[in-house]
Amino acid sequence: MEFQWPGNLWLLAVVAALLFAYVFVQRRRRRYALRYASLQMVRTAVGPGPGIRRHVPPALFLLGFTALVLAIARPAMLVKVPGVEGTVILAIDVSGSMAADDVKPNRMEAAKEAAKTFVEQQRLAKNNVRIGVVTFSDNAQVVMGPTLDRTALIDAIDRLKPQRSTALGKAIIVSLDAIYEGQDVAPGDPDDQQSTSQQTLPGRTPKPTPKPLAKGQFATASIVLLTDGENNQSPPPLSVIDRAANLGIRVYTVGVGTPEGALVKNEGRSARSELDEATLRKIAEASGAKYFNAQSESDLQQIYTNLATELVLRDERSEITVAFAALAAALLLGAACASLLWFARLP
Repeated sequence: MEFQWPGNLWLLAVVAALLFAYVFVQRRRRRYALRYASLQMVRTAVGPGPGIRRHVPPALFLLGFTALVLAIARPAMLVKVPGVEGTVILAIDVSGSMAADDVKPNRMEAAKEAAKTFVEQQRLAKNNVRIGVVTFSDNAQVVMGPTLDRTALIDAIDRLKPQRSTALGKAIIVSLDAIYEGQDVAPGDPDDQQSTSQQTLPGRTPKPTPKPLAKGQFATASIVLLTDGENNQSPPPLSVIDRAANLGIRVYTVGVGTPEGALVKNEGRSARSELDEATLRKIAEASGAKYFNAQSESDLQQIYTNLATELVLRDERSEITVAFAALAAALLLGAACASLLWFARLP
């Protein structure tokens, strides 16, 4: 245990002074009592004394005062605190087709609102789910690695703008990289890792491949893919989704748009962009997850309750001033009640 305001502990000297004064008064009272010729005569005249009970109220008072001094010093200690932990990567489509306005005001803004709603939900839950942001168009990149900074995440999402093509496969691969960033493992197939190891530069040790999980088991990490689903870049998403499935990482897909689609102008050309729900459903089902539509608030709510997280006990430095203050109040109240009950006065 440690104290955040240790300077206040000097008040313990007051406790020592009170204890010394009480012992001094008791000894002086005993000297006065010995002046009587016969103590037996006194006991017969006034009856038996209070005995050890007379020391109980002062003892409780001194203990209560000590606890109060410790409370003022603001004690803190490491305690086991339960919490929900996990990692979620928000993979957000920023392709040109996300400028379609079949979802008002447009798909891009709808995807951003869905992503920010997800972040706010985690903030309100006050859990320790780390959230990262990956964007993808003709390529994919990590905008923000997994973090607990909800404000920075909201700011990063607000800055997103529509760009060019749609690369769902690359989005899944980069999201897996973001999950394992800073850890001792990197996503990939054993065969891929073996070929990579042979090409490793001298002096650099390749990261081992994470162990695959049995079917039906899931890691404490998830990917939420927000897109209109019209993939037009390699690799095809269904050819790489097995990587996530083998690692037990579920890829929830959120469709942004309508099946009817809308005309999108890109670099002077117009094309109809339609929501590819079939592909998004296959991606989600292949990883053991579900497909949702960004227009349905109730559907999105299911994502928050189905994320792969775990309840863990973490060592957390916690202030326990309240406990010492409560103990001090109980002891001082006990001293007052005992003194009033036995002696009709306060200690």
